[in-house]
Amino acid sequence: MKVVYHEDYNEVYTTDPAAAAGRIQAVEKALRGKVTFVEPVAATEEDILKVHTPDHVRSVEREGVYNIAALAAGGAIKAAQIGLTEPCFAVIRPPGHHASSESAWGFCYFNNMAIALEKLRRENKIKKAFILDFDLHYGDGNVNILGTKGYVVIYNPASSNRNQYLKGVQDALAETKADMIAVSAGFDNHEDDWGGLLKTEDYKYMGNLVAEAAKRNKGGCFGILEGGYNHGVLGKNVLAFVEGLNGK
Repeated sequence: MKVVYHEDYNEVYTTDPAAAAGRIQAVEKALRGKVTFVEPVAATEEDILKVHTPDHVRSVEREGVYNIAALAAGGAIKAAQIGLTEPCFAVIRPPGHHASSESAWGFCYFNNMAIALEKLRRENKIKKAFILDFDLHYGDGNVNILGTKGYVVIYNPASSNRNQYLKGVQDALAETKADMIAVSAGFDNHEDDWGGLLKTEDYKYMGNLVAEAAKRNKGGCFGILEGGYNHGVLGKNVLAFVEGLNGK
């Protein structure tokens, strides 16, 4: 299975937990030898401006993080393009699901998911998309940008009961007819991370559900990294999801 990754994602570009040294290395180490790494290029300013206002882009430039944020968006685009024909995952940072068109918070700058899906939509590569956002924190940026577009359904599981949480994901994916299943994959709801709810095998289970939905709908699927801050478990959790997404 192809996984989008760039060495520059290891860069410590700010002081927040998403940029902490060792975070991306932990994922790369867990995946090494088990996947085929594919290197992305940065998203163009044209693609970014289809989602974000010029003022917001300038603010990201002033913070000195434009290059790494554009590279993350480019990684999401690459994963989405590969996902049209085979499952794909992008190990990118900074994350993006808290980025709205005019603002961002929660360690995010550009909305990687929105930039990727909007590009596919403009190029008539997809008709309908379903976003599963299983990050611990509600993906307000995804909803603010894509929630009223008409071609996107977004599901943010929110139950504090593990079994109900997974049942909700199962039911939502069983109902979708989207030709692209996209995942904002935050691993911070793991039992050893901030949320303390999910087990490693749950990520494999959700990956399998995504793959099955994509196959049923004769469409594609991909995921992009959002949260997940315990470096000791992040790699194995990403690997579990990737294995599920790949149908293992």
